[in-house]
Amino acid sequence: MLDILEQFRENIRRVQALGGLYDALSQQTTLALDLTDLLRSQIVMVVSALDHYVHEITRIGMLEVYSGKRPQTPAFLRFQITMEATLQGIAAVPSNDGWLDEEIRKKHGYLAFQHPDRIADAIRLFSNCTLWISVASELNLEVEDVKTELQLIVNRRNQIAHEADLDSRTPGGNRFTISSSDTKRIINLIFLKSIKESVIINRS
Repeated sequence: MLDILEQFRENIRRVQALGGLYDALSQQTTLALDLTDLLRSQIVMVVSALDHYVHEITRIGMLEVYSGKRPQTPAFLRFQITMEATLQGIAAVPSNDGWLDEEIRKKHGYLAFQHPDRIADAIRLFSNCTLWISVASELNLEVEDVKTELQLIVNRRNQIAHEADLDSRTPGGNRFTISSSDTKRIINLIFLKSIKESVIINRS
């Protein structure tokens, strides 16, 4: 899973680069030029990085369970596959997990692993760790505080991605305010929580 973690770090670096671009341009332009969409893009991209990370560690983790590198979990044993995949698996040699890899990609391809509960459900497919209890302990926070923080970030992302970040409560639909400090805090929270998740999962 080290490759997945490195890819996640690279995705975070790309998100941070947008923040650097915002800071540089802000020093060279006047307030008449609105650069805040760069910050909004950061929030959308950092949640996307988290979603991709959870998809990938889940897929690889399930393949490791299948190959015997990890213990089976109740959620893994309940994972449903199509008859087509079943026949491919029966026909495949034991070391060939390509059919399962493809089935996981198909089944999870339309799912978003962003909400705390959906992330925990994904992790249960290959790990018996109590994800948010463990993450909260690592961060020295309360479980509900960790989950609430993440949910607020995802809600903010949804405002931007699905509602153009417009406040429907105001005449003309003014956009919600956003600052560089907001995005930096969000990126740090996502990055820190994901790193803690990785440590916990690899210990389990």
